[in-house]
Amino acid sequence: MDIMDIGAIEELYKQYKENPESVDESFRFFFQGFDLATRHFPTRPQQIKGDAGVSAKEIAVMSLITGYRRRGHLFTKTNPVRSRRQYSPTLDLENFNLSESDLDTEFEAGKEIGIGRATLREIVDHLSETYCKSIGVEYRYMTKPEIVQWLQQKMEGSRNRETLSKEKKLHILDRLIEASGFEDYMHRKYVGQKRFSLEGSEAIIPALDAIVSHGGAYDVNDIVMGMAHRGRLNVLTNIMKKPYSQVFRGFTAENYEEEIMYGDVKYHLGYNNTIDYEGRKISVSLAPNPSHLETVGPVVEGIAKAKLENEHDFQYNQVLPVLIHGDAAIAGQGVVYETIQFSKLDGYKTGGTIHIVINNQVGFTTNYLSGRSSTYCTDVAKVTQSPVFHVNGDDVEAMVYVAKLALEFRQKFNIDVFIDLLSYRKYGHNEGDEPRFTQPKLYDIIARHKNPREIYAEKLIGQGVLTQQEYETRVADFHKVLDRAYETANESTQLNIQLFLEEKYKGIRLPKAEDFETVANTKISKEMFLELAHNITSLPRGKNFYNKTVRLFAQRASMIESDSYDWAMGELMAYASLAKENYPVRLSGQDSER
Repeated sequence: MDIMDIGAIEELYKQYKENPESVDESFRFFFQGFDLATRHFPTRPQQIKGDAGVSAKEIAVMSLITGYRRRGHLFTKTNPVRSRRQYSPTLDLENFNLSESDLDTEFEAGKEIGIGRATLREIVDHLSETYCKSIGVEYRYMTKPEIVQWLQQKMEGSRNRETLSKEKKLHILDRLIEASGFEDYMHRKYVGQKRFSLEGSEAIIPALDAIVSHGGAYDVNDIVMGMAHRGRLNVLTNIMKKPYSQVFRGFTAENYEEEIMYGDVKYHLGYNNTIDYEGRKISVSLAPNPSHLETVGPVVEGIAKAKLENEHDFQYNQVLPVLIHGDAAIAGQGVVYETIQFSKLDGYKTGGTIHIVINNQVGFTTNYLSGRSSTYCTDVAKVTQSPVFHVNGDDVEAMVYVAKLALEFRQKFNIDVFIDLLSYRKYGHNEGDEPRFTQPKLYDIIARHKNPREIYAEKLIGQGVLTQQEYETRVADFHKVLDRAYETANESTQLNIQLFLEEKYKGIRLPKAEDFETVANTKISKEMFLELAHNITSLPRGKNFYNKTVRLFAQRASMIESDSYDWAMGELMAYASLAKENYPVRLSGQDSER
């Protein structure tokens, strides 16, 4: 808000008097004990003679704080390979009736961001570190004050970063070594074969690792993931713990143990596993995926819903859906919008989903400026007032921090949260594609750009966390792991594919054609039939009902006397008999309430 917009401030004060919790905390601080509603604000900064003695400069600093919270994401350093688009008005001091001469003046407004009375210089530095570095945050369109305040306190209290121990930094480095090393190994061993490389976006692996490893501390028992092809092999091995040898064999297998799986591609396959993190067992599932982008979204939500109902008594914090999108797909596929619209409906909600976008800024061959009209690919998040974190893919510590913050947010509020990982795609859409045909300048930059592993290793070496030799030893040790897996893969040409959730269906065979020629026995006794029929055609006593409803029930009751039933009554009897036998029955859709 601009300091000149006095009318809006007065309206906020009126709103504050009616309900203090309904206004932003930024202004609540100044409205306490200070009667603004009946005063006229001058248009230039000067002392306002009020009960609190608050100056217009203080109001200006509060407006600056609000500006960073609302628009800081537009002025971040989140793009690793492209210059930031320019937006106006900027967050320059002059746009808030402040100047450099005010930088060493102390303001009470510093208390609003948790640093106490502070100079304007300190306030600006704190806001810039929080909102304009490797992380950009969109959240001020959210209308629930308690959510906005929680996010502000979390981010401003930490400057949107985490202080990591040496052990944690080395853990992150090892995850990057695995992510990059695995891709590089496949690139050299299986030249020209499609694998839809993750290179350029490897930071997602430490982020997913953080979600899985910290999930247990937030009561998560089940994680259900869905994603397309980009980076899928990396997630399967380094997150789902599918053996490297099984993935390698997928490149060379000549026959399949299960004929039904013959011909499917390795980056469509699902997987499930139980992972033990420091004594906590978490079930992780990656749903199978077709080539149709984003169709896996509602499937994942359905799996999560089924787990909630059948295994977790609708304890939403125990089941966590995670969806990984592409930047072009999340902005362009209608099923994304449709699925998100279900996210808060009682009949469909799963307690919030963590959405992560692998944003390599090119959809197959289309530049993002030609692929969408919205500012961000994640603007669909605003439909459900979900927060969005935009993160520089070269800053892996920022990505891990945001992943853990997103997990904590989801578990606390049970609504969707989005992470936009701004990164790049080292090769074309697949390894046989030449991206320089359509993005020559961008790929000249990418060719010279160090990958996230190299960037992070150099950072840690510079901090004295490890030496160059120790880093090279870690890389070499992982290479030996891949060599052993490669040898194991070459011992056989037959591929055994684990069917998705096969543990859940042990003892249940796949149907044969003749099974559909046999009529199942669904009969119930005549006594039960009549009991159910009378129950569902009897209206509760002591209540008044619409006359057409009374007639309808009377017509159905007459069917019992005449022993002649229509299709509608037959369907109702089928539902009633299932419910009687404790089978859950659910009707959904526009007309189901009738």
